[in-house]
Amino acid sequence: MLLQLSTDDESRWAAVQNRDTSADGCFVYAVASTRIYCRPSCPSRRPHRRHVRFFDSPAEAEAEGYRACRRCLPRDPETAAGRRVRAAQSYLEQHLDETVTLERLGREVRMSPYHLQRTFKRLTGTTPKAYASARRLEQMKSRLKEGTSVTRATYDAGYSSPSRAYDHSRARLGMTPATYRRGGEGVRIAYAVVQTVAGQLLMAGTERGICAVTLGDDAETLEGALRAEYPAAAIERGNGELDAWTRAVVDHLEGVGGTARLPLDLRGTAFQRQVWETLQRIPRGATRSYTEIARELGRPAAARAVAQACASNRLALVIPCHRVVREDGGLGGYRWGIERKRALLERERRRPA
Repeated sequence: MLLQLSTDDESRWAAVQNRDTSADGCFVYAVASTRIYCRPSCPSRRPHRRHVRFFDSPAEAEAEGYRACRRCLPRDPETAAGRRVRAAQSYLEQHLDETVTLERLGREVRMSPYHLQRTFKRLTGTTPKAYASARRLEQMKSRLKEGTSVTRATYDAGYSSPSRAYDHSRARLGMTPATYRRGGEGVRIAYAVVQTVAGQLLMAGTERGICAVTLGDDAETLEGALRAEYPAAAIERGNGELDAWTRAVVDHLEGVGGTARLPLDLRGTAFQRQVWETLQRIPRGATRSYTEIARELGRPAAARAVAQACASNRLALVIPCHRVVREDGGLGGYRWGIERKRALLERERRRPA
């Protein structure tokens, strides 16, 4: 007796029967009689439905003992769906000044709105709407840094009105577009630089909390990078509160205490924040792969987006991106130096929590 199919499985089975390339990247199907799994568009002969199981990702199929098909190479990230997602990204970037609906975007890249939304999120870690919003903000920041007027930068970036840009920048930058253009004029940032076992550590904070924890070999370079980001901000040596935050981070580095209760002035996309929150739950002395983080977030195909979120982290140690490694055990990247990452991990393994 066959199991009753869910609505989702019905649509997946229909995609398999039709060899629907737009479903590639959304799921894989596995055949119990051959113990092989394929992408929906695989050119092989269609199996009997009673032998078919569906999985959200190749990793899930392999965890159940299935092998990848050698004809359609379902583990290959360069799928038809992947190419369409890149085309969708390009289209969004070219139309930032317009409201691009899922229906319109789907027509452009020849995917249904449902599959486009799902595939885009799985492969990039964000939705088309959020992607366009992030690119719009980055473009506005670039224009403002070039000295373009706030009004011109706002409309050049595709915002429909100054008020939309104001609300977005307040949420993502912690300041208005005008303040950002003036290099942070009116923003007060306190900082301190101390020597640690991981090298020089710069701690910076605003009235909202810690906004930067950076590592390096030279205090002047770290200070220079902070001032370059906010050339007109009121940047001064730390106060008592900042000193307490710095001591807490240094103690944490030494294996004493934690940083969970420190106030943070985080600026990033919704997906980046999700990644950073997940990193904070990795125990001292342990590591996770980019793929494992992506799976934990329910987006198993977003490992690359997880890596990008780690690279965007400005709060070293507090948000422990050094605990994220490649799936094969390799260290991967680290914005403050791969040898520093290696040393941090070895130190934590010797003195776990």
